[in-house]
Amino acid sequence: MRTFTLLWLSCLLLPAQTAPRRTAIRCGRLIDGTGAAPRANAVILIEGERIKEVGSSVPAGFQVIDLSHSTVLPGLIDNHTHVMLNGDITAADYDEQLLKESIPYRAIRATVNVRTALMHGFTAMRDLETEGAMYADVDVKTAIARGVIPGPRLFVATRSFAPTGFYPLLGYSWEIKMPKGVQEVDGADNIRRAVREQVSYGADWIKYYSDLHYFLKDGALHSRPNFTDEEARALVDETHRLGRKVAAHSMGREGIEQALRSGVDTIEHGDGLDDELLDMMVQRGVYWCPTIYVGIYVAQGRADTGSPIWLKMRDLEAAAFAKAVKKGVRISFGTDAGGFAWTENQAKEFAYMVKYGMTPMQAIQSATSVAAALLDQQENLGSIGAGKYADIIAVDGDPLSDITELERVKFVMKGGEVMRR
Repeated sequence: MRTFTLLWLSCLLLPAQTAPRRTAIRCGRLIDGTGAAPRANAVILIEGERIKEVGSSVPAGFQVIDLSHSTVLPGLIDNHTHVMLNGDITAADYDEQLLKESIPYRAIRATVNVRTALMHGFTAMRDLETEGAMYADVDVKTAIARGVIPGPRLFVATRSFAPTGFYPLLGYSWEIKMPKGVQEVDGADNIRRAVREQVSYGADWIKYYSDLHYFLKDGALHSRPNFTDEEARALVDETHRLGRKVAAHSMGREGIEQALRSGVDTIEHGDGLDDELLDMMVQRGVYWCPTIYVGIYVAQGRADTGSPIWLKMRDLEAAAFAKAVKKGVRISFGTDAGGFAWTENQAKEFAYMVKYGMTPMQAIQSATSVAAALLDQQENLGSIGAGKYADIIAVDGDPLSDITELERVKFVMKGGEVMRR
């Protein structure tokens, strides 16, 4: 009798097992992210946080969300952001944030930035360094994952790397120890140790600055690599050994070429890409995040403050993008949001991608299935199909006719939960 009573009491204390939430979304037009032709009147069936199937009818027991007058798409992915940064057209803008804003304050601002991105339809982001805010991106990622704050699924790169003296803050008295926007590191052995440190503190990706000094010669953009070949290879080798991937900030030809020789997984910005380098990227399966909009956003301001080369870099990237599309380079959507103010909608990038040579469908894929593949998350993200996370957005019009429709997202679901309606 005593045993029965104890079992009965323990059953009372156990949490009740609730059935997963069951939702059906009626779609007027479905663009599933794979590049397939749009499907009319599809129904997405969702159980819990994942999609059960895509069909044409609603079974009993499903709560219906009617988007039958809308275009439904997978949640968007931005593979180059900085949630701890809030615009840096000039060096003074950057210095102001690192010198006058504490890391806790910057993290608070980041909670607003990630919510803004989510409301614009970005349900996943790769955040490529904290710009001096140490490992606070890991904390923001954790807060999102635990439901403390709303935001996209984050894949973070923590502090990034550059050699001593190659990254701001620069130009201050040698008598004052100034903060830096990166982790400074020199020498192959020290680099391996630093990679291990960042991974131990939660880095999903490792990012480094392959170059920073840019100049024009014979109409092409050149640069001086920051690291030696030995250092760059050690960084990539150690990162891959630990099961992570490498993103290389590379803008001039020499910086891009060294990064590709070293075996990086993604090229960021890439303004100086030429035919030879683009062919190398195709051969090696390296992804490119062009971040077009930020280059346009900052070009005039930086030119006005003494750096006219940024206007030429803007134009060179447009030409490189058109070539890359024709050659079949794996181009992933990435905006460098944070390099421009978060009050600007990241989705403005789409219009430039189409203007420079992509079809609207290719542009959509760059922020869905292609972006998910870059993250090795194609089994979970980037398309609407059975087993995928129910990360779903909707717009009123047809983005295949007007890509700027993606700047006007009206419905956002993440993991089966409606975030914006």
